[in-house]
Amino acid sequence: MIVFAYVCNLVFKRFFTYLSVCFLVTFLSSCSSSSSSKIEVTAIEARDPEAATGLKAKNLVTSEHAMVVAANPYAVEAGLKVLKLGGSAFDAAIAVQMVLTLVEPQSSGIGGGAFILHWDEEKQKLTGLDGRETAPSQATSELFFENGKPVSWHQAVVGGRSVGVPGVIAALELGHKQYGKLPWKILFKSAIELSEQGFVVSPRLASLLDKKLNPGVKTLPASREYFYPKGQALQAGAVKTNPELAASLRLISQQGAQGFYQGQLASDIANAVQNSKTAPGLLSLTDLASYRAKWREPICQPYHSYKVCGFAPPTSGGTTVLSTLKLLEPLHLADYEVNSAQALHLLTQAWRLSFADRNHYLADPDFVDVPLDELFSDSYLNKRRQQIDQNKDMGLVEAGLFAVYSGISYQQPSTTHISIVDQWGNAVSMTSSIEMAFGSAVMVGGFLLNNQLTDFAFTAEKSGQLIANRVEANKRPRSSMAPTIVFDQQNNFKGALGSPGGARIINYVSQTLIGLIDWQLDIQSAIDLPKITNLNGSTAVEAGTSLVEQAAYFSGLGHEVVVRDLNSGLHGIWVEGGKLTGGADPRREGVAMGY
Repeated sequence: MIVFAYVCNLVFKRFFTYLSVCFLVTFLSSCSSSSSSKIEVTAIEARDPEAATGLKAKNLVTSEHAMVVAANPYAVEAGLKVLKLGGSAFDAAIAVQMVLTLVEPQSSGIGGGAFILHWDEEKQKLTGLDGRETAPSQATSELFFENGKPVSWHQAVVGGRSVGVPGVIAALELGHKQYGKLPWKILFKSAIELSEQGFVVSPRLASLLDKKLNPGVKTLPASREYFYPKGQALQAGAVKTNPELAASLRLISQQGAQGFYQGQLASDIANAVQNSKTAPGLLSLTDLASYRAKWREPICQPYHSYKVCGFAPPTSGGTTVLSTLKLLEPLHLADYEVNSAQALHLLTQAWRLSFADRNHYLADPDFVDVPLDELFSDSYLNKRRQQIDQNKDMGLVEAGLFAVYSGISYQQPSTTHISIVDQWGNAVSMTSSIEMAFGSAVMVGGFLLNNQLTDFAFTAEKSGQLIANRVEANKRPRSSMAPTIVFDQQNNFKGALGSPGGARIINYVSQTLIGLIDWQLDIQSAIDLPKITNLNGSTAVEAGTSLVEQAAYFSGLGHEVVVRDLNSGLHGIWVEGGKLTGGADPRREGVAMGY
């Protein structure tokens, strides 16, 4: 059976490919009576609220000294300005994040959290900074219960209940003390000026508001007044100021993280959460004052002649990307044509195995013993790899058993990624998020607060087993963010990359790494690859691309195939011939700039 529910919303360059989709679906429909396979063609899935907003081709960017790649030109220009002033990669990351709070509010901001990898070229040391949000001290495993039962995910998102203690400011201040070169205050200058003088609303922001993806934005007064002035969504090309954000940023620039976690702004945050018109929350002044960012040891694994490093739990991104690569390494994807259906089938099977273990084991390591050594042991990987069949989809996979934990949670693709290299060779790979598009929709001080607590499992047990990612006081919810840094055989920095995309971040990052390493593509070409995803369920292929023509092939192997928009936002830097090359995802508004 084939469900044809695709609404064409692609730019002209994919128009003819779209026609081929229509012919393909028509053909498959005519054959459906003789086949039990299912190919669903759809525009968007229920838990992918930050929708696709069209395509814009990007060119590979090359520079000699330094580079910034991020989700909006305003933010990239601010970061590049810092680098030219003699700032470090970490300095530039702070400037970029502050501007993104203003110009890309749907995806990240100072009301959210981040995972940051930093490479210190002089000391030859890779470190990780965990700025993930935490549950309030009064939170229990029944945080998302009403009338004795867990609410639906959509009921849980909007309002104060879903807000975790924001961590990005604490993480950035901690990193700046270690890696900063310029004064903290200077790094806020571009964002404050833009907030006061105004920025031009981008087509993507306007389109997402027009789609009304997050109902809370029009329900809660502060966000409604800002994003829907006089009842109308902000229009692309309009100039928008945000004096409240300017005041908040100025306070933080003068007082540091203390200006965010203590004092009047902290009081305003706690009041906004506790007195939310929808689902009041538990976050308190004590929770804010007690928050601490944490140093985490990155996790690294060899992959062919490279060393690939990611962020350790509480994000599942690094572990699951690396597990995928290690499962595939002996299968030599370099022997296959670039993005061939045969290679991508193997990739989906590795994802199935890796996601099964992710969903079972990964959570905050301060609360749960995560068996990383066992998951990456050769014996375990060899055993899991034996389940991969070149000619058949393995279907739903169970986790390998080391412990009794279990359970799943949901992550949304409202996230952003920043890749930066400075003139000294230091690098930052930072993924930042407020979770759902426009977060909890609770707005205070000119910025949106996250809804990251919905990344927890809503129940504490499943089939009598404790769920690793259950809600607990002061715990960090599991994430899928996957900031990545790659080194060559001599341990020289080779590249930095990452993406938004909810749990599909893992798919996007690992497919791009295979493009770079196995298929030797340049960074822009690897990012441009037509996307395929599998989260240990259906196999999604990107609408409007050449992969649509392979849908029948995958279906023939037993895949349940969905043709849909896949809204990656990859930003990466790759060293080639001694020069920095940068790529930005054509599916979003990001750019690469360098000097």
